[in-house]
Amino acid sequence: MSSSKRIPTDGGSSFGHNPFAGLSSAGLPPATERPPAEAAPSPNKIPAKNRGRVDIIREKAGRGGKTVTVVRGFVGIGLPEKEQLAKAMQKACGTGGTVKDGQIEIQGDQREQVARILMAANFRPVFAGG
Repeated sequence: MSSSKRIPTDGGSSFGHNPFAGLSSAGLPPATERPPAEAAPSPNKIPAKNRGRVDIIREKAGRGGKTVTVVRGFVGIGLPEKEQLAKAMQKACGTGGTVKDGQIEIQGDQREQVARILMAANFRPVFAGG
């Protein structure tokens, strides 16, 4: 193999003709002081849409006297997103929890913290009976 077929990688010679080398900025208007990203507010910024109402219930019945906060009434979200919400609730409350039968169960009476997390996720929490 001869060394003449190798392409130098040291940046010495260019690979070809640069079509923009002969251009100049003479006759163009001056540049703006702000970058284009900050020049105009993005029209795509839409306020977060309300994702629906969910019920927060405190239950003790059938649980051996233990209190559990149950979140039910989710519409339009799948199991993976419910599991993510449950994990965030468990971390914020410092307790255990699970997703059963399409509803989230968090150990203890954690209604206020659960409501705060649901509002951050654009749900409308409602404290139902229990």
